[in-house]
Amino acid sequence: MPKNILLLETIADEAMELLESAEDMNILTGFDAASLERHLSESEIHAIITRGKGQVRSSLIASLPKLEVISRCGVGLDNIDVSAATERDIKVVNAPNSNANTIAEHTISLLLVLQRNLYNAITMVKEDRWQDRGGYVGDELHGKTLGILGMGNIGKKVAKIADALGMEVIYWSSKQEEVPYPYRDLDEVLKTSDCISLHLPLTKETENLIDAQALSKMKPSALIINTARGKIIDQTALTEALYANRLGGFAADVLSEEPPKTNDPLLKLPNTYITAHVGSLTKTTYDFMCLFTVQNTLAILRDEMPANNCIYNLKELKDSNR
Repeated sequence: MPKNILLLETIADEAMELLESAEDMNILTGFDAASLERHLSESEIHAIITRGKGQVRSSLIASLPKLEVISRCGVGLDNIDVSAATERDIKVVNAPNSNANTIAEHTISLLLVLQRNLYNAITMVKEDRWQDRGGYVGDELHGKTLGILGMGNIGKKVAKIADALGMEVIYWSSKQEEVPYPYRDLDEVLKTSDCISLHLPLTKETENLIDAQALSKMKPSALIINTARGKIIDQTALTEALYANRLGGFAADVLSEEPPKTNDPLLKLPNTYITAHVGSLTKTTYDFMCLFTVQNTLAILRDEMPANNCIYNLKELKDSNR
């Protein structure tokens, strides 16, 4: 009897082809509310595959007695109730570390654009304002201090690139890591860094970690880069600090509310650069995340061995022997 896999969002073509070629599976697409409701009412769901928007909360999990696996084509699991799944012995699958390279690149790209004022320099030429080069103001990263908050896989890659650019790297993290960069307490990182880059998970401890008090400790020329989670920063306090010229600039791929409201004052500032949460959407990374997730979802449903690191709640599910 085929098992039913419910997709909440589109996935990469190669991954979709792999699903569709699985003769022992039925693929159901719930991309809109009507089709989702129909599948939930008419079919027994054995697996759910989502990306970042499709929500898998406790109420949905509770309504699916045959659910075996919830998979996210990505890394973060903010859109999945992992605790509710674990209580039901449902495996939660993701693609750990798959976006480390691309997010590190995106982080450094944002930092360069902000530090060197590249967006304005490029716009100057596109708008036939070559003569305005006389008023160009930008700076270089070499010799600046980069404070990294969160020295995990992404933080380490960012540090390595920054080091190669001649930056002095310091860091604060939940624990000291074996890296050639000095560990400092949070206050010292905030006070001494020319640039701050966030690479922390969103938890109760890190939500609004960068609040008005933290911002007040930073240099008035300091730059903040956020490619982690928007809610790590108190966005109201950040906006107020930028408007008051108590910060040098802000660049991010994430915001506390996505998409932002069109009248969000943060977007109006000349020294803020926001990308639309596209850091992981390079073709190489996106294709890998989707294919890796689908392969492991199929393996679990077939009672085969998935990749060692793909089951997020593995510790709670060791007795499953998969």
